[in-house]
Amino acid sequence: MSANLKYLSLGILVFQTTSLVLTMRYSRTLKEEGPRYLSSTAVVVAELLKIMACILLVYKDSKCSLRALNRILHDEILNKPMETLKLAIPSGIYTLQNNLLYVALSNLDAATYQVTYQLKILTTALFSVSMLGKKLGLYQWLSLVILMTGVAFVQWPSDSQELEKELSAGSQFVGLMAVLTACFSSGFAGVYFEKILKETKQSVWIRNIQLGFFGSIFGLMGVYIYDGELVSKNGFFQGYNRLTWIVVVLQCLFSWSHPCNNSYFPIWL
Repeated sequence: MSANLKYLSLGILVFQTTSLVLTMRYSRTLKEEGPRYLSSTAVVVAELLKIMACILLVYKDSKCSLRALNRILHDEILNKPMETLKLAIPSGIYTLQNNLLYVALSNLDAATYQVTYQLKILTTALFSVSMLGKKLGLYQWLSLVILMTGVAFVQWPSDSQELEKELSAGSQFVGLMAVLTACFSSGFAGVYFEKILKETKQSVWIRNIQLGFFGSIFGLMGVYIYDGELVSKNGFFQGYNRLTWIVVVLQCLFSWSHPCNNSYFPIWL
């Protein structure tokens, strides 16, 4: 039963990640009339949706009692400010990473992005060894070497010039730097979050609410700094359509499960 659940979870994770990449890439390259939606606002909306979803789950675990929900949120978040502040670091990194993924998919094709982004498994392994004291066996290190080789082959120049016609060398470099930075931020933040979960007894839903709270703050700061003028001119939800909302929901699901995505690291290795 546990093995079936593991492979079912793996299949859902693959479908979720693949659908997110393809829809996000399509939404960032689709040519439409009017302004394109701002990736910084999409990150904020995804964080807000994550908070609402986790609050509903805590409400369900509280036997659908508003009084119990209020007590849990008050006791676990407001009455534990230092525990809550611990989530500011991974939350800020996740917010940066989510914005970088939009930058990467705006400058790389979906296949190159998807394969290169798997380097987060390598960074997760390295941070797990250094921060959590985990030990990897021979086959695990060999798997990481094969992964690095595969990513290197993907980045190797090909004879086909079709991609170069679509993307300039400069934009490809920007996309590559964005996805590599996201890999390192993903590895560090994921392991840091795992370490926090092991040191405390708070539920994953409460931790995700805390992550979403700080993520919304950092995200709004990014909107104000980088896209404040555009928001004041065309509105916060400029360029939003049905496809944009699909991307936001998928991003919400991805970021919701992302702190636990380290769980697929031992599955493969």
